[in-house]
Amino acid sequence: INGVGGNSAYATTAREYFEYGDEKRNDLFTFFNLDKSGFDFVFDLNVKGVLLATQIFALDMIGEKGCSIINISSVNAEIPNTKTPAFSSAKAAVSNFTQWLAVHFAKEDIRVNAIAPGFFETNQNKDALWNADGTPTERTEKIIAATPMGRLGEPSELIGTLKFLVDPIAASFVTGTVISVDGGFSAYSGV
Repeated sequence: INGVGGNSAYATTAREYFEYGDEKRNDLFTFFNLDKSGFDFVFDLNVKGVLLATQIFALDMIGEKGCSIINISSVNAEIPNTKTPAFSSAKAAVSNFTQWLAVHFAKEDIRVNAIAPGFFETNQNKDALWNADGTPTERTEKIIAATPMGRLGEPSELIGTLKFLVDPIAASFVTGTVISVDGGFSAYSGV
């Protein structure tokens, strides 16, 4: 399981939408002054992290039966979040690379798939999800409103999908797929 992932404040815009005059501002991150090093960090972590781990561990899988590689993408690969262009783009690359790897290793009986988590509360993102007083941030309220199940996921809810994908019998003919685990977020149009 290639579980690498993350974002950078230097690859994140301060606003969801461009506002006229933003191109001249230096007091907040806008599309026009995003830091290239922030994008590099996010792509190195998310995309190269999958590449390097796969290069190392796939060597041990060659010639074996029932092997499986699972990458961690994101629902944001298909539906990009506002403010996080690098993260969403990098996870789209992870999903695409997963499909490429699935074809590349298919004749060796190495299955390659990915899960695309929606929004889960973890130590990594809890400060972005909750205000100091424990109430949801404005962003969290938007996420929950756009999730038909009406809540954030629990990390343990990823386990069932992972167990399925690693099972050499149940998932023996499953390769090149990205499975969303997102409470319906990716299926909801908002209307």
